[in-house]
Amino acid sequence: MSKKAIIYHNPRCSKSRATLAVLEEQNESFEVVKYLETPPDAETLRHVLAALKLSPRELMRRNEVEYAENGLADETLTEAQLIQAMIDHPKLIERPIVIKGDRVAIGRPPESVIEIL
Repeated sequence: MSKKAIIYHNPRCSKSRATLAVLEEQNESFEVVKYLETPPDAETLRHVLAALKLSPRELMRRNEVEYAENGLADETLTEAQLIQAMIDHPKLIERPIVIKGDRVAIGRPPESVIEIL
């Protein structure tokens, strides 16, 4: 298991900032990845989805303009196509995501990440 947690962070998001504060309060060693600048790759997204037992669409922010503009509600889209859409448009990814080894949590609420540390 990895010793350092990774937070996929958006500094403009209050939940993401609060989750970062939880990690700091827990004295957790972590790496911050500003996912809008450096999106997770397909392998990382597949790991996140498997760990959370979610489909790609369940990890997407469906109210974002990019969701509608790219026709992502289309039920015929494959998992690979939806994952690629999150890579191409990282704003679609639900945030914040914290990964520690094989364990993953979404910081909604921010305190939910404590259970994976």
